Amino acid sequence: MKVKLLQLLGIMAVAISTQALGQVVLITANEAALPDAKPISTRGISRGPSISVVSPLEVNASSFPIKIAVTARDGTKIDPKSVQIEYLKNPLIDLTPRVLPGVSDHGIAFDNVSVPQGQHHLRVVASDSEGRQAVYQFQLTAR
Repeated sequence: MKVKLLQLLGIMAVAISTQALGQVVLITANEAALPDAKPISTRGISRGPSISVVSPLEVNASSFPIKIAVTARDGTKIDPKSVQIEYLKNPLIDLTPRVLPGVSDHGIAFDNVSVPQGQHHLRVVASDSEGRQAVYQFQLTAR
């Protein structure tokens, strides 16, 4: 419990300090060095929200914009509190606290994000006002 609290405080400190400077450190070098998670399969057909990455999937590691669009269907609305982003490592890393200021009912958007160089597998989860959930996985390549 104490370790998790210290990790959370560390994440919050990184998010606050980098947000004040205008940049969000989405993934740290220590996190990137962790082993990859085993592949996670998702269902194919969903009436839940549509999730797509609008920004490029190949980026400059030191600074890039990220925009992930979440669109509701059938007259529903997106619940911003349901939007999550996870780094697919072992153990799984919840990146949501780092991006909270950029989360809205339209998705996630930041102008200035950094990650270590390499390939990063991420998963975005979102739900609509009827509780229907969508899951989208993608690979971000940072050079």
